Amino acid sequence: MPDFPIIDAHVHLYDPQRLSYGWLASVPRINSPHGLREFDAARGPVQVDGIVFAEVAVDAGLHLAEAAFVQEMADADARLCGMVAHAPVEKGAGVAEDLAALSRFGALRGIRRLIQTESDPGFCLAPDFIEGVRTVGRHGLPFDICIKSFAMAYALELVRKCPDTFFVLDHIGKPDIRYGLREPWWGQIRELAALPNVAVKVSGVITEADHAAWTEADVTPYIAHVIEAFGFDRTMYGSDWSVSDLTHHYPQWVEILDRVVAGASLDERKNLYRGTAARIYRLAVAPS
Repeated sequence: MPDFPIIDAHVHLYDPQRLSYGWLASVPRINSPHGLREFDAARGPVQVDGIVFAEVAVDAGLHLAEAAFVQEMADADARLCGMVAHAPVEKGAGVAEDLAALSRFGALRGIRRLIQTESDPGFCLAPDFIEGVRTVGRHGLPFDICIKSFAMAYALELVRKCPDTFFVLDHIGKPDIRYGLREPWWGQIRELAALPNVAVKVSGVITEADHAAWTEADVTPYIAHVIEAFGFDRTMYGSDWSVSDLTHHYPQWVEILDRVVAGASLDERKNLYRGTAARIYRLAVAPS
């Protein structure tokens, strides 16, 4: 375990009794309130002094209500120091209205609009989507990309078309670990890392492996490849809790990541576990 407190850059907090999340019906194991109390129970001995909320695909039209819910939690617990909120960037320049509404929430630090759930991932290259992402950048916010590995070519093109927006690739681009596939994801990660306006979250990796039979050896090559490509100053730790509960306990992920970076310096490990997230999401956290 890290011997210093860490920042978890990707946490899902929600309450199905307060807001509607249609997708949760298909995952009854985590279809219950998951707030900071449940997070603390899940993290066990891992010290976490900073949390970045990642939008939870709340039902359409409820993204401002979700942001208000998260801000309530942030006001009550200073650890919740960042929010990556949903905004409908497919509205093009019109998303500025949503961004203005979201800006009243002090925890706002980034925007995400899921791409992985679209039947055609080319949706993210529509002119209005691109203009919406550019608008996010003009508002000084990074844009989180959540996309499956078979659609990484679209992510590359999106980043190239929005050079003035900073991007964060969620879940290392969701490689097909279950079947041991590497290419073209392996090479595309290097292409993406060559672009200066992208960072990556080492998160949500185990859930891309076989849920019932994954091993540490299955996931470690993918983790190591991403860190080598992006470097510690553009790689940040994330748990993807509560989705992570579908495959493993919270401390297991930290232990695996710790073993992958066992040869890294203390400064490199601090970048991975807190510095990169603090810098990119402009988090008000004390230096470790």
